[in-house]
Amino acid sequence: MFTYTFQDRKTQSLYLQLYQHIKDDITGGKLPPGEKLPSKRAAAKNLGVSVITVENAYAALQSEGYIYSKPKKGYFVSEISTLYHAAVQKAEPAQVHLPPKPDYRYDFTSNGIIPENFPFSVWAKLMREGFHNLKHDLMMPSPAGGIPALQEAICAHLKQFRGMDIVPEQVIIGAGTEYLYSLIIQLLGGEKCYAIQNPGYHKIHKIYRSVGVKTVPILEDAHGMSSAALKTSGASVAHISPSHAFPSGTVMSISRRHEILNWANETENRYIIEDDYDSEFRLDGKPLPALQSLDSGGKVIYVNTFTKSLSPTIRIGYMVLPPALAEKFYRTLGFYSCTVSTFEQYTLAKFISEGYFEKHINRMRNYYKKTRNRILEEIKKSPLAAISEVAEEEAGLHFLLKLNTALPDAFLKKKAAQNGVNLSFLSEYYLTDTAAAPPHILVMNYSGIPWDAIPDAVKALEKAIDQ
Repeated sequence: MFTYTFQDRKTQSLYLQLYQHIKDDITGGKLPPGEKLPSKRAAAKNLGVSVITVENAYAALQSEGYIYSKPKKGYFVSEISTLYHAAVQKAEPAQVHLPPKPDYRYDFTSNGIIPENFPFSVWAKLMREGFHNLKHDLMMPSPAGGIPALQEAICAHLKQFRGMDIVPEQVIIGAGTEYLYSLIIQLLGGEKCYAIQNPGYHKIHKIYRSVGVKTVPILEDAHGMSSAALKTSGASVAHISPSHAFPSGTVMSISRRHEILNWANETENRYIIEDDYDSEFRLDGKPLPALQSLDSGGKVIYVNTFTKSLSPTIRIGYMVLPPALAEKFYRTLGFYSCTVSTFEQYTLAKFISEGYFEKHINRMRNYYKKTRNRILEEIKKSPLAAISEVAEEEAGLHFLLKLNTALPDAFLKKKAAQNGVNLSFLSEYYLTDTAAAPPHILVMNYSGIPWDAIPDAVKALEKAIDQ
């Protein structure tokens, strides 16, 4: 007969405590296989609980296979010798040790956004309106390509600001560009060789390699990815950022754009992935047209994200497929569920279509231009001016700072970290041909530096690299 005691009657149901006691006795071997359990009434009377409590405990044990019942005979312990063996070999609770995260006072490598710059009030207002007016739509599953309202909003935005003449069905929504790259690989084929920029964003290289795709880094020159090297590389897909390469800041010349488009059109199975990650933030001069707007052969896959323009935590990206690839996507990959919440898609759709996105971009463009100018002014006023030169500051949210020093980049980076400043150097982004990497060039991301902290951040930078 059971002789259990019940301690935490206020915090846990009695039947769950009884269930756990019996389960522990079964897995610990006190109740062997085939043992008959007391009847529900007898167990309830002995334990001083209700019959329904025992009934619920037995039902839970039976549903998990710890006990079984025989008609008119009662409940018996199941044969679970394998489970019993595992139970007596109890190990300590598992621990996962994560690498320590450095704490920097000033991080010139971060692509973060200052919280005050996010339009919280407008975003919350649109979400509330959606909850009130779109209850039925919010409960409907999103199509594979995303909800039509967001596809249409993005389509109209790209036509107005990037000169792209597309239809909403070409727009595919996804949770970040990493997911979209996986779809592209499935559409184009994992057996193809992908050309990537060198120097380039390491994450792109890692994503392709992680899924077994062959990559070939192509060195950049003053006009962008070398078209001559691309022709001899054996690649079938070129992944480029023609409007503003990262980290070099190179803007691809119009002649080079046409050369790469011609390369893609030479054979049927060549494509270009245009990664337009920060095109909204060309701070000086007229915005450059997207490469996709020049494409007449259906060779350019346009990819963008709201990471830079809104926030890295809004995991919403999109790609614009050529018509033939869009049809293939819906035909062969249409079984996928869209990876972005329907709630967020409707909110973003209203944010764009009602003009809030355009106002936000204009405001942020002015803010980042002032931020960049203030950082450059502080550098000019500091001793850094005598040992540095600024380059590629017209577009995007980073610029290059060339240092006149003989000290190795690794030494400068380590010294900066010791002073609470996180820096990255252009040489770190070379995937191959590291001997060709020009030394002593800082990649200065400034979107995460608060306005009031700029003078102190520049002073910390000066101190960090002071010879």
